[in-house]
Amino acid sequence: MTEAAGRQEVVRLGHLGDGVTAEGLFAPRTLPGEVIAGVAVAGRIAAPKIVTPSAQRVRPPCPHYARCGGCALMHASDGFVAGWKAGVVGAALAAQGLEAPFRPMHVSPPASRRRAVLGGRRTKAGVIVGFHAPASEQLTPIPECRLLHPELMAALPVLETLTRLGGTRRGEIAFAVTRTETGLDVAATGGAVPDAGLAARLAGVADAAGLARLTWNGETLALRQAPVLRLGRAAVTPPPGAFLQATAEAEAALLEAVRLAVGPARRVADMFAGCGAFALPLAEGAEVHAVEGDAAMTAALLAGWRSAPGLRAVTAEARDLFRRPLAAAELGRFEAVVIDPPRQGAAAQVAELAASSVPVVAAVSCNPVTFARDARVLVQAGFRLDWVQVVDQFRWSAHVELAARLSRTHMGA
Repeated sequence: MTEAAGRQEVVRLGHLGDGVTAEGLFAPRTLPGEVIAGVAVAGRIAAPKIVTPSAQRVRPPCPHYARCGGCALMHASDGFVAGWKAGVVGAALAAQGLEAPFRPMHVSPPASRRRAVLGGRRTKAGVIVGFHAPASEQLTPIPECRLLHPELMAALPVLETLTRLGGTRRGEIAFAVTRTETGLDVAATGGAVPDAGLAARLAGVADAAGLARLTWNGETLALRQAPVLRLGRAAVTPPPGAFLQATAEAEAALLEAVRLAVGPARRVADMFAGCGAFALPLAEGAEVHAVEGDAAMTAALLAGWRSAPGLRAVTAEARDLFRRPLAAAELGRFEAVVIDPPRQGAAAQVAELAASSVPVVAAVSCNPVTFARDARVLVQAGFRLDWVQVVDQFRWSAHVELAARLSRTHMGA
């Protein structure tokens, strides 16, 4: 349904960062207090005209912002975004009847994203590599992106060449690009199925560009040297496309929060452990049992532990914690638990934590709503929510990360 919306006042931001008017219409890239006008289609003003701008509106520092969907809040001041993200966490807690002190927020700097998924597509005019336009399948080239690390930016011409060689006019290639200590790790999916000749050409591009590894539709085509991530004292080679915190600065902030939450615990379980971003540094002072659903990441974690000097014992298992959570009896031997689930939270595992004797939980979350839901279960079981820290690693986006400490008795911060 299309209708003239007339002038509308934006009263708040929705969870995706769009402005919401008093009449309930969504308007992208608007701010509370602004008066806007435009045409509404199905409850959304897709191209709002700013009649009265907010004092918090700033000139976006990136020339691609109007056409690129990689960022959503670049039109707002840093102070506004920080306050809004803290408010999102506070509102999620309040909805569950919870509150907690907030530790100082971490905000990752510009040009610090060390991992990103970019799209590549062949066109009649050539190729495009970039992010999707807002709410669109159309790709926007990003030669002056303010978000990505310079080493990722330098790889854009390489990704264009790979797209030219291995792309099809019918589909899009997704490039998961990760900056590692030994070079860029590129995992491409969605490209043409390569014959021997194409595989050789793609590998030649990767070698000439100095990529550490090129994986194409799950097959390793080039391996100049193993991509390496430094996790504490350990050097870890992740599986292609493996999960990694988006910026090194945010990973350091989350690790600091986890260490603070765990404190002097000497036996720690790390659940949804990935490649060991928390487990391996914690093993400098504690025995750690790491649990992760992906067997390849578990293997990478253990290989990193074996190669690192001076770490305490680390054990690991590949286990689906949604279907087979660690039971309360299994958890009883740990002095602290670290839990970093995906966006849906960890309801089954949290129920076992609530029934266990574990005294301290260090929680990391990428979804304040499911975090608050799970935290409420623990609080009802006798835990106290000691503190929460917002970690804004996805700068200029509506994405909110956090770390928190829960304890059965207040043991200090």
